Amino acid sequence: MTVSSFTVYSNSVLGITQGKVNLSSDTLVMALLSASYTPAPDTHSTWANVSATEIASGLGYTQGGVVLTGQTDTLTGAVVTFTSNPVQWSAATFTAKYAVIVRRAGGALAGTDVLIGFVDLNSGGTTVVGQGGTFSISPSVNGWCQLSHTP
Repeated sequence: MTVSSFTVYSNSVLGITQGKVNLSSDTLVMALLSASYTPAPDTHSTWANVSATEIASGLGYTQGGVVLTGQTDTLTGAVVTFTSNPVQWSAATFTAKYAVIVRRAGGALAGTDVLIGFVDLNSGGTTVVGQGGTFSISPSVNGWCQLSHTP
């Protein structure tokens, strides 16, 4: 599935502008959350805010998420685009509602790790269920997100 709408957490924008988050070189992971998560992009800032709603290990998913690969943030004109390779889980039969990207500071996700952004996997209000094959989440042609300005 290709992401059509990625919501950036406000605190991650602050971290990026303060040089505390580097989208192209930090370890970023994508974790899956259940429908019990209620997004709060202006107030949620760390893994501790969402970790209780991560889906359980099993059915093709391992808690802690998948490390993003091929991540870049590039400048074209007045637009910065953040993207990566698609994220995949094989033999997926899990049920999830949200995918969240988190900056992982250590070897495993910790409560203080910074939330970058999330995607609602089915904006119609229901969850998605893996069909036993590879479950893939891909950024749009515009990447996960873009930041622009008027020079």
